[in-house]
Amino acid sequence: MVLLGTLINAALIIVGTLIGRALRNIPEKMKETVMYAIGLAVVVLGLQMGFGSTNFVIVIISLVLGTVIGEWADLDQKLNRFGHWIERKLGAKESKGSIAQGFVTATLIFLIGAMGVIGALESGLSNEHGVLISKGIIDGFTSIILASTLGIGVLISAAPVFVYQGLIALFATQISLMVPEAALDLFIAEMSATGGVMIVAIGLNLMGITKIRVANLLPGILVVALAVTVIYQFNLMP
Repeated sequence: MVLLGTLINAALIIVGTLIGRALRNIPEKMKETVMYAIGLAVVVLGLQMGFGSTNFVIVIISLVLGTVIGEWADLDQKLNRFGHWIERKLGAKESKGSIAQGFVTATLIFLIGAMGVIGALESGLSNEHGVLISKGIIDGFTSIILASTLGIGVLISAAPVFVYQGLIALFATQISLMVPEAALDLFIAEMSATGGVMIVAIGLNLMGITKIRVANLLPGILVVALAVTVIYQFNLMP
């Protein structure tokens, strides 16, 4: 089932929100330690994906060129501006802890990042849902913390997460009908490895070790697709 990972992700956000509303006074020390634990788990997941590459040169080239494109386009800043625009539109007249504020904050956290894109692509292309389920667990724990402070509006963010990731997964299924199997297998392997490096960056950011603008790395996925196309067209595949 192509949408299984997306469904689980959305469901865990809902469950996490309900738990967060029941546990409104979580100690700050516990929140901090939980985020460290989540960050460590994300780093391990990213490393596991990165080691799946069959041609790491593609990963390096894709990350470098993708980052140049992302920094040039300033994707991270544009996403932040978009987030502030949404917040002004929906939350400007709401008080702190309102439904609008919880919804906007949680949606931005759960949607902006490489993990959702990579996981949804993997679900659609290979029917593997590990990344989205892992993201769902992370989002679930995060929603507990958010809901304990921002309110029930966090629960509503499950809807845009489902739509966004679901559309990517469904679009990816069409790719599999048009692309030769050998090229598709190479793309999946290198896309997962490239995404794995981005996921490591997310984990490091969650732990506060780095402040990597992961959104600016996302064009690397498109560079992977271009590199695989060139390799396949010129019969350079091993």
